[in-house]
This record gives sequence, C-alpha cells and structure tokens, in this order.
Amino acid sequence: MRRTFFSFHYLPDVWRAWNVRNSWVVKPEDQADSGFFDSSVFEASKKESDENLKNFLRDGLKNTSVTCVLAGTDTWSRRWVRYEIARSVIKGNGLLTVYIHGVKNKDGVTAVKGADPLAQMGVYRTEKGIYLAEWKGGNWIKYSDYTLAIPESDLWFTAPGDNKIVQLSNHCMSYDFTTQNGRQNIGGWIETAAGLAGR
Repeated sequence: MRRTFFSFHYLPDVWRAWNVRNSWVVKPEDQADSGFFDSSVFEASKKESDENLKNFLRDGLKNTSVTCVLAGTDTWSRRWVRYEIARSVIKGNGLLTVYIHGVKNKDGVTAVKGADPLAQMGVYRTEKGIYLAEWKGGNWIKYSDYTLAIPESDLWFTAPGDNKIVQLSNHCMSYDFTTQNGRQNIGGWIETAAGLAGR
C-alpha cells in the first residue's frame, strides 16, 4: 500500500489540497494518505510548544513512503512545510512537488505560482557529515529545526561531495496539477517518486 504524506500551506491552500487529494485516482485498496489534519487539531497543535508540533508532524509521517509537497504561492517559505520536508529526507521518503496554484479555491479563485519548496532546501557535506540547509533571507544557512548530521547511508540520492549546497529539487520531480492533468496522473507521479527513492 502506497502511503503518501501531503505537505501544504494550510490556511490558503487547504481547499486546493483537498481537491488534489480527492482526485487521487488509484485503486481504493492501494490508496492511503496522511497529512490531512482536521483544522482544529492542527491549530491546537500550533498553539503548543514547537517540540509538540514537531512530534505531531513526525507522527503524521509514520508509515508513509512518499511525501508530496503541494505548492501554492508561499508554501516554499513555510517553516512547518520545511520541517516536513526535512523529516522526509531523514526518513528516506520519496519526494515530489505538485504545483496547485492553478486549482481554484472555495471562492473559485486561482493563485500565483510560488517557488518550488524542494529548491529552497538542500544538503551539503562537512568533515562531520551531511547536513540540511535552507534558503532564508537571500542566503543558504544551516537548517535550524534539525541540526544533526544525516548518515549518508540514509539518503536515497547521491550525497554531496563537498560543502556546496545541493538543492533537493535536483533529485526530485515537479509537476503542475492543472496543466499536466494531475487528476489523471498524480498516482503515477507518486509512484515515480517512490521508485526513485527505492520505496
């Protein structure tokens, strides 16, 4: 069973995300998903400590093999989307970006295309190991919400050879839900991401 975690910017994009999720047309017995939280649960968790929210998101990723980042206008800059991406790398999940700005919200309005969230995070090597980096304030900096080294053996893609940042998007596919017929194709996109990661 392909269990997929959907990562998205909750408030502006939840309607679009639900539409994408509901169009995921694979056989029901092969379909399972995570990452769609009841808004009251999600909002309550945000009011707790950062550590509690991290635990909440880690639990959401459990038993998943692919993380599908649903990218709207500002998804790329959201702290908790980045955390979900970081934990997905650490866990070895397949990763893909699906742009959803062209999907209408509940008011029938589309959005402006934002940057690829997987291009705003990367990995680099030091003498102490492989670390995560994020694009913030116009610079690459060490990722602050997970600062431990990642064992090279845990990466499904080729590890960087030096301290030059390698964007995650270099290893992952991206798609546009509206222009690339996501309603029919998202199942295949998810399987491709799983295959790239050997999941």
